[in-house]
Amino acid sequence: MSADWLALLAAEAARTSIAATGRRLGYSRTSISLALAGKYPGGTDKLSAKVLAILGHRVCPHLGREVTPGECADNGDRMPTSSPAALRLWRACQTCPHRVAPKTNVNDRPRAAGKEQTA
Repeated sequence: MSADWLALLAAEAARTSIAATGRRLGYSRTSISLALAGKYPGGTDKLSAKVLAILGHRVCPHLGREVTPGECADNGDRMPTSSPAALRLWRACQTCPHRVAPKTNVNDRPRAAGKEQTA
């Protein structure tokens, strides 16, 4: 997975420019250049997350178009109840190979044994 973000970064820099890629990601041209050369002085966790979030588009099998990882996660996160089309999308997301683990909600955590529940 670590090479995926670097390949996305290199492809975007080749398609546009290092400076334009840096502007799109919110990083300096120098940072992008150093990352591409494998000489980035700091950890690349934040940079790789940003690259995947912005450049890591994938084709949604249900929608038939590219979606960002964030949009992909949002589509399959909560079951909608007001729109039949949204419900069909959510159901398709549940078995999709691109499925992103749903966000955890504080209220979804199991309660500790012996704790009384107050309403």
